[in-house]
Amino acid sequence: MADPRPIRVLLLADSHLGFDHPMRPKVRRRRRGHDFLANYRRALRTAIDEHVDLVVHGGDVFHKPNVPASLVHQAFEPLKEVADAGIPVFLVPGNHERSRIPFDWLAHHPGVHVFKESGTVRLTVAGAAVAVSGIPCIRRDARTRFPDALDRTGWRAGDAGLRLLVAHQAFEGATVGPSNFTFRRGHDVVRLADVPVGFAAVLAGHIHRSQVLDADLRGRPCRAPVFYPGSVERTAFAERDEPKGFMTMELTPCPAGGSVTQWAFQDLEARPMEIRPLRVQALPAEALEREVRATVAAVPPDAVLRLEADGPPGPVARQVLTAEYLRRIAPETMNVDVVIPGLRRWNGRTRSTGRSDERRPSRGSASGPHGPVQGNLF
Repeated sequence: MADPRPIRVLLLADSHLGFDHPMRPKVRRRRRGHDFLANYRRALRTAIDEHVDLVVHGGDVFHKPNVPASLVHQAFEPLKEVADAGIPVFLVPGNHERSRIPFDWLAHHPGVHVFKESGTVRLTVAGAAVAVSGIPCIRRDARTRFPDALDRTGWRAGDAGLRLLVAHQAFEGATVGPSNFTFRRGHDVVRLADVPVGFAAVLAGHIHRSQVLDADLRGRPCRAPVFYPGSVERTAFAERDEPKGFMTMELTPCPAGGSVTQWAFQDLEARPMEIRPLRVQALPAEALEREVRATVAAVPPDAVLRLEADGPPGPVARQVLTAEYLRRIAPETMNVDVVIPGLRRWNGRTRSTGRSDERRPSRGSASGPHGPVQGNLF
């Protein structure tokens, strides 16, 4: 009997559809939601164009649990197109969805498998028996609860030449952020040792940086490598230097559960993110206007730009940095965010946080006929 051919899998995760995508926006400005939807569709189009055998989404299809049905329809339309092409689709809900897909009846399709609870789907692919086990995001105490959730998938029952585990969790050793923070022992960090022998790979979401974990924190080989494709777009300035995309891989079935023979990261075109300092204190109005214009002109026209002021705005800055002014000078393809480091929000009344949190920017927005301006506007 001839050896089974490799099975080709496309893995994406953390599409966060609904990010900056209100159905009835109160302010007219450029929204970033279409960036996420476009990259999500590009990744899934690749599955059809490259004739993969399986598509796996590692969770956080949506940015929040209460998205409207119209957005759910937009999300599952390309997944159904993939399934209509004869490519089975597997999906686990993530933490942003609170471990369940909203309006999940819109996902109904014989080729789209949504893990509403821990379970295993068995099928034949390219003549090989394949078992895909999925665990919806464990949102509390995953470190303790993961082994039981894995047992409840029933993954041990039956033979399979290829076993895959799909999860939306932080596994120990994963890294994030500009300082390469490493997940180690938190109550929501899953031990790599709790993934048993028998899986070819863990296909995961939740970590927005693309990476592969093939050794534990002590350098010992993992029983099964953990693949994170990362998010399809940048959701925070902490991700500004990270490429965004998805993964394709080839896996070879065998009696031990299969193995990954090769994999590749495929880039998606993500919006550039730029942080620039802005002097707002002790400058006359004309000088401040020149500085703002020069800063905006110096970054790519499609950038998501953050201007970090050097302190609380004085009377001059409040007069210059109005929403109307920023609308006028920003290209229609640009998002602009103005932040006062150490302040949670500027709206004429401030509360000090004592720090600048780049993952949680100040809120506020303004817009005009030339596109978006968002953030801490005066």
